[in-house]
Amino acid sequence: MIRLSGVSRCFVLGDQQVKGLDQVDLQVSPGEYLAVMGPSGSGKSTLLNILGLLDAPDSGEYWLNGEATAALDENRRAELRSRHIGFVFQSYHLIPRLTALENIELPMLLAGIEPAERHRRSARLIERLNLGDRVKHRPAELSGGQRQRVAIARAMVMQPALLLADEPTGNLDSHSGTEVVALLEELNGEGLTLLVVTHDPAIGGRARRRLSMCDGQIIDDIQQGPGDARG
Repeated sequence: MIRLSGVSRCFVLGDQQVKGLDQVDLQVSPGEYLAVMGPSGSGKSTLLNILGLLDAPDSGEYWLNGEATAALDENRRAELRSRHIGFVFQSYHLIPRLTALENIELPMLLAGIEPAERHRRSARLIERLNLGDRVKHRPAELSGGQRQRVAIARAMVMQPALLLADEPTGNLDSHSGTEVVALLEELNGEGLTLLVVTHDPAIGGRARRRLSMCDGQIIDDIQQGPGDARG
């Protein structure tokens, strides 16, 4: 599903050039569950932005479902994002003036999906994520766990094959965080490819594969059996 070959990304900070990614190679098969870990500035977010087609590498290549993406224009990149990739962020990124239902349906509205299909998809996710009594509430009226469940529903309405989660429990209490991780793992168990960026070793230990990053490079790539990952 994912293949990176020699991917590098540099940034200019003042008069210095900083390597966000440095010759990164990576392959991810459909249905995998990966945690990406490392200190601040190690390249985790840069890797996530490349994988999510929010940014393009300066050199190297990124293939998504067999399609080379590095040289694509923004319209094609946006199309691939919409069709294949869902995002869940630490700070939710919900639109404050929209209700929970409107936030969930927004990607489908932008994609031109017919109202009947929008209703069918959103209703299914609202029931599954136990949000039925919160669909008319705006984000400020929801708890952190509820906001993250709305964000997950929004990420899933376009039925992506890949879900990228950036510190998805970072703003949650332990109970809500456990619920969110369980939901993400449930989706992965149904075949969704899941990549979680986290500082939390407990979450990193649950993934079946753990990448450690430092100075823009993957310095460790550990496969964990199901017993190790969940135990």
